Amino acid sequence: MEYIHGTATKITVCIDNSQHPFIIDSGAHCSIVAKNYLENHCPNWENQLLATKKKNFKSSSGKMTSIGTIIEGIIVPHRKGNIRLNPDFVVLDDAHIQGEGQFSTTLTSKQKLSLLKILRKNKPAFAIGEEPLEHIKGHDIELYLDVERHYPPMLRKPPYPASLETRKEIEKHINEFLDMDVIRKIRHNEIVEITTPVLITWHDGKSRLCGDFRALNNYTKADR
Repeated sequence: MEYIHGTATKITVCIDNSQHPFIIDSGAHCSIVAKNYLENHCPNWENQLLATKKKNFKSSSGKMTSIGTIIEGIIVPHRKGNIRLNPDFVVLDDAHIQGEGQFSTTLTSKQKLSLLKILRKNKPAFAIGEEPLEHIKGHDIELYLDVERHYPPMLRKPPYPASLETRKEIEKHINEFLDMDVIRKIRHNEIVEITTPVLITWHDGKSRLCGDFRALNNYTKADR
């Protein structure tokens, strides 16, 4: 295992010529790794498993059970000489990695690794949950709308009626967009009546905020 790069406690290491994200927490009781993570990224991990005393670990969602320990060497490059660490990782049988991506169940382990390599190679084109959208560089697009004031009557629509619960959810999404600098608040001298927010809710309770631009599309020129 070789350290590649990282800041603070988030680092990237190399395992069998493949890069993986790691979190180093100096205040943690011990270093842990999920069994399913090893199955996906370290095919021969069971050959390195050492017996250890059974112990339960508590998390916010319940208890997790250890099945053994593995030792992994980490090389940290330094201009005055590399530093090699050999931390023990307790393998948890039922741990869940919150940041682990979801893959189609039809993909083989080899196909998953191939997909991960492609995603890591094109990492600058993505922003993860805790990163702002401006973290993505080189993919900016300028759009020009050929509709100016005074807007046609079809574009001057009042907001759709919504329940109190729906309005709260819309406000939550709007605040998230403001925090990510995707949108901005209009000034007192601005009048914008070209869309109205629409909340799309899925069966699992999650929701997505959309803008109804159907009328606007009728008044803009098609791409050529």
